[in-house]
Amino acid sequence: MTSNTNQTSSQTLSDGAFERIQSAIVKGDIAPGTRLSEQYLSDTFGIGRGPLREAIRRLEGRRLVVRIPHAGIRVASLSVAELIELYYVREALEGMACRLAAQHMTEEEIAGLRQVLARHEQHAGLHTNESYYQQEGELDLHYLIIQGSRNHMLHELLCSDLYHLVRMYRYRFSTTPERPQQAFSEHHRIIEAIADRDGELAELLMRRHISASRRNIEQHLEKP
Repeated sequence: MTSNTNQTSSQTLSDGAFERIQSAIVKGDIAPGTRLSEQYLSDTFGIGRGPLREAIRRLEGRRLVVRIPHAGIRVASLSVAELIELYYVREALEGMACRLAAQHMTEEEIAGLRQVLARHEQHAGLHTNESYYQQEGELDLHYLIIQGSRNHMLHELLCSDLYHLVRMYRYRFSTTPERPQQAFSEHHRIIEAIADRDGELAELLMRRHISASRRNIEQHLEKP
């Protein structure tokens, strides 16, 4: 009984460590490329070495940290060229997911999209047009639409391999002036196209949405 209790306690500590470090990375509190020593993480988050190592393994699995030979563990970092390439990939794949979602999502699932969008509308940052950040999973419209495509391969590519790395950069550029309300309006039009079962329009709108985000990033990175 004691062994099971200790195992559960250790797992709980590992889960807590994982969630806190992941949040710090995604929100930019720990910047891309930062070297992460176990001592630093232990001191910063008050986490023991055992749960910490398990948390790091899980972060590696989500591609948020990378283990570099002779250099230790670092927060994942993309070059400007890699980031732009990633957005071109998103534009193509999420556009396809949106077309399929218009064919396959149930009325209940579409109602769920509208409910999530209504929750987003309450965000203070959106009201002031200063930020528009979506939480992960069931509170992320992109995630829900990809799920709604009913395409396993798209789900694996976009919601497993790339998802959390994309979230890190989405968060970083979610505070660009005037972009938040524009992005929200684009989400609204995408959902209506899905609801109308217009797959062609839904794909076009999603591609335009991600293309606008890419251009926003390019303009941001070009500034001195």
